[in-house]
Amino acid sequence: MFQRFFGRERHANRAITEALYAQIVAAARQAVFYSDWNVPDTPLGRFEMLSLHMFLFQHRLRGESGAATEVAQVLIDEFFLDVEHSLRELGISDVGVPKRMKKLAKMFYGRTAAYDDALERDDKEALAAALTRNVVPDAGEWPQAPLLAAYVADAARHLAAQPAESIASGTLTFPAAG
Repeated sequence: MFQRFFGRERHANRAITEALYAQIVAAARQAVFYSDWNVPDTPLGRFEMLSLHMFLFQHRLRGESGAATEVAQVLIDEFFLDVEHSLRELGISDVGVPKRMKKLAKMFYGRTAAYDDALERDDKEALAAALTRNVVPDAGEWPQAPLLAAYVADAARHLAAQPAESIASGTLTFPAAG
């Protein structure tokens, strides 16, 4: 038992978590989102893209069992730890962090419900509308929303083609945007 927590298995699991999270972050930071598709290159804009890619990861592993379920939970925990760390780096006080985390968690789960519904219905217009509402809420019209919606649908198909066992062992790829 102690070897599980302190031994090789724990290090292997940490390496898998770090590899998967690095792939999710790299996909969320694709330059095309910010330079060509006008996603705001702000902490909130980056949160939106990271949330979107975390949603895609969670969407792929939903309904899986065994190690894939554990990996999905560990990655969502890692995501929220990263968000909390980012808030602290932005200078949010210890008193303000829990309140902001609660708000960001509510935002994340609200967005994932909207994205999931649109993907399940294969409704790119609803997906584009949800993305516009969340990514650029003050813009009103966002001509690049259909491009991002098409990317999300493509990424969902791309991830669906990857075996859950492969993902659970740390191998994950997202398509290139643009």
